[in-house]
Amino acid sequence: MASIPNLNTLRPGRRGPRLRGDRGGRAIPVNDDASAEDIEAERDRIVQQTDNDASISRLSAVALGYLKDDYAQLFLVQGQQVPKRYPIINRGTYVRTSAIDRLVKGFLQTHPHQRKQIISLGAGSDTRFWRFYDARASRTAELDYHELDFESNVNQKRSVIRQGIIAQKTAQAEKDGWRYHLHAIDLRVLTNKSPPAIPNLNADTPTLIISECCLCYLPPDAATSVLQYFTMNLKSSLALVLYEPIRPFDAFGKTMVSNLASRGIHLQTLKRYGSLEAQRHRLKLAGFVDGQGARDVLQLYQADEWVSTAERERVEKLEWLDEVEEWNLLASHYCVAWGWRGQGFGEAWQGLQGGRTEEEDRDAGMA
Repeated sequence: MASIPNLNTLRPGRRGPRLRGDRGGRAIPVNDDASAEDIEAERDRIVQQTDNDASISRLSAVALGYLKDDYAQLFLVQGQQVPKRYPIINRGTYVRTSAIDRLVKGFLQTHPHQRKQIISLGAGSDTRFWRFYDARASRTAELDYHELDFESNVNQKRSVIRQGIIAQKTAQAEKDGWRYHLHAIDLRVLTNKSPPAIPNLNADTPTLIISECCLCYLPPDAATSVLQYFTMNLKSSLALVLYEPIRPFDAFGKTMVSNLASRGIHLQTLKRYGSLEAQRHRLKLAGFVDGQGARDVLQLYQADEWVSTAERERVEKLEWLDEVEEWNLLASHYCVAWGWRGQGFGEAWQGLQGGRTEEEDRDAGMA
């Protein structure tokens, strides 16, 4: 389960939101002869292919200087061109990546000599393991980094990391105590009464789980069950970082849902967790009781603790963005949410504001 094409699924026009068409995907065909298994397989195929959209968005942002990533190009399909994304898409990709990196960095740098573990759900072609290995602050900290995804996506990734510079980097990382584990697992099997054990998962190591538009593809109860698998089997300090779309009920949100549906993409948890407060409450109910936070992409971009003034100035010089209203609209419909239980994470993420805002209070009062 890979990322949806984050802010690339639609682009609002000057007169309001408008669809961009079916580029990058197609609706599930209606066929009276299609079995339930066939329909489910087609849905899975569409979800698996969304990683390519996310990969291209990341490459576009890297090419223009928004992000530094020496590995993203390695996962591009051979012969595939990287189209330049719209400025609002590049900025959204930048904020999304930077915010999650900020949370990961805080986790790794707190008690830096302590062994840690990261679990990335639906990682696709993500390069975070190698980027953070290159940038690691401590030469002695050990890390187990697990990625879980569909078998087809895992096979593609494995073929890349077994050759060239990335194979050498992975081998060197293991010598330094950074162990990379790639698992071909359909997350739905973790909801079974007798789910399989994930190889090399350490139950006693402080752990951070990352879900970038992954759990939202599952039915809400199944997504909850996946989280329960980890909260029940991991006894250590534990945290979860989510990146998901929100606000499906306003005019733009309805257009977003309709556009995604036209491409066969159905975000099944969106309506249940469609607000920042719903995301915080979700985290608390899932067992992350010691702290919860959530901010939309626009709030993250505007907040100095997430993006400094100097960094915003740098980003805004990369491309001319005259569609400010469109950017505000798009960015307010995606969020990063985080929650934790146990020691370490409160210290790691201190200073990052994620509680209920005055704007949320006003909106609640008007409801």
